[in-house]
Amino acid sequence: MNNIKLDSLPKAALDEIPSPSPDAVTITGLVKSSGRIEGYQLSDERIVSRQEGVSLAKAGEIKGVGIAHNGDTEYLKSIPDDSENNNLSSLPTVKTL
Repeated sequence: MNNIKLDSLPKAALDEIPSPSPDAVTITGLVKSSGRIEGYQLSDERIVSRQEGVSLAKAGEIKGVGIAHNGDTEYLKSIPDDSENNNLSSLPTVKTL
């Protein structure tokens, strides 16, 4: 029988988990349009587009997220850690487009 580590399955949905820099920021809010995430508010109060957020995360400038994709579109996803409190989906919408 295969010994599959079940707690690693959610992380397998991520394409990349960048290593954050010591001064990396966190995502504190979401920018949405028609229910879709189009950007992120960061802990330093900046609001960035979804694409810019992905670029910042890849550069280690945002902590607690990994990179996933849907078709050709990359987006950020919380790194699974058994805590619902830090899931992106539980963050407030700070701006609607």
